[in-house]
Amino acid sequence: MKNLVYIKGTKQGLVLQLDDQCSYTDLLKELQAKVSDPALEGSAEVQINLGNRYCTEAQIKEITNITQKDTELRVISVKSDVITVEESNRRILERQSETYVGIVRSGQIVRAEGDLVVVGDVNPNGRVVAGGNIYVLGRLKGIAHAGANGNREAVIAASWLEATHLQIDDELEIMTDELTVLSEQPEMECAYLHKNGSIIIDRLQELRFLRPEISTFKGGS
Repeated sequence: MKNLVYIKGTKQGLVLQLDDQCSYTDLLKELQAKVSDPALEGSAEVQINLGNRYCTEAQIKEITNITQKDTELRVISVKSDVITVEESNRRILERQSETYVGIVRSGQIVRAEGDLVVVGDVNPNGRVVAGGNIYVLGRLKGIAHAGANGNREAVIAASWLEATHLQIDDELEIMTDELTVLSEQPEMECAYLHKNGSIIIDRLQELRFLRPEISTFKGGS
C-alpha cells in the first residue's frame, strides 16, 4: 500500500510530506493514524508540505488541527507548490518595474506596484513605496518602503544611502546615528531583510550573492 504521509526528522523538528495525488479523505485518515502512532512520542515542531495539492484555508486548518490534536506536535508552517491566481498576478506585478525621473520632494509620495527606479534624489520627508525592490540613482535621504505587499525578499539600493526610515514588508528601521555611520561609505549600498527580522545595510556588490534571483539577464559570462 502506498505511503500517503511521509515523516522525516530534521534538526529543526519534523517534516510531514503529504501525498498530492490521493483523495483528501484518504489523506486525512492516514495523517490521523501517523500522528497518533505511539512511536511518534515527544514534542516537536512540524513543517507540513502539501506538494502540488491545492487546499483551502479551511482544509489547511483541518490538517493542522489533526496534526496537533492530542499530540505534542506544533505546526509552524504549511507549504504548498500551488499558488492562487491572485498570488500569481501579484508576483507578475512585482516583477514589473516603473521609473521615476526627478527629485522626490518633501511630502511627496511615489508608488509602484512592482520595482521602482528613481533617477534623482529622494529628499528628507519624501517617500518612495514599492511592492518590489527600490533602486535610487541618487541620494536617498527620505523614507523608503520596499516589499510593501508582503515581499520580504525585496531590497532597497541607492547611490548614497542616508535615509531617515527604511522599511521592508512590515519591518521598519529608523536610521540611528550608528546605522548612519554604516551607510557613510563612498560606494553604492543596499538594505535587505535578514532572516532574524532586522534590516541590514551592505555594499551593493553583495546584492548578487544576497538576492541572486533579482538578476534576470540571460547570456554573457
